[in-house]
Amino acid sequence: MTDAIYTAHAHAVGGRNGTAKADDGHLDVKLAFPKSMGGSGDGTNPESLFAAGYSACFLGALGLVARNQGVKLGEHSLDAEVDLIKDETSFHIGVRLTLNAPELDRATAEQVLHAAHEVCPYSKATRGNVNVELRVA
Repeated sequence: MTDAIYTAHAHAVGGRNGTAKADDGHLDVKLAFPKSMGGSGDGTNPESLFAAGYSACFLGALGLVARNQGVKLGEHSLDAEVDLIKDETSFHIGVRLTLNAPELDRATAEQVLHAAHEVCPYSKATRGNVNVELRVA
């Protein structure tokens, strides 16, 4: 790795029916298949964790872009939906990100949303590998 400014460390046991913990003590979750996949649904799953991480990271990128462009976001939030999709050989994910920024006009909201997608580390990591759909509520 190059000059990382932060490194997260997590330890998982048991896959989708196990546990995952971060070494900082702030994340300690039970994992379970969702009911829609025939599981108990009594734990979280990798797609939910990815959605939470992606939406939080993306909001950071959105704030950076807005500040750099002099845009006042006002009250805003981001909904992330992560689909687990069966393909011919295995599985892949798809993502929908929906910006809720009622104080912005639609054109400005779309502009900062797309600009944030260019700088967000999760967006960079998924680019070319995951279909990410951007929406404004």
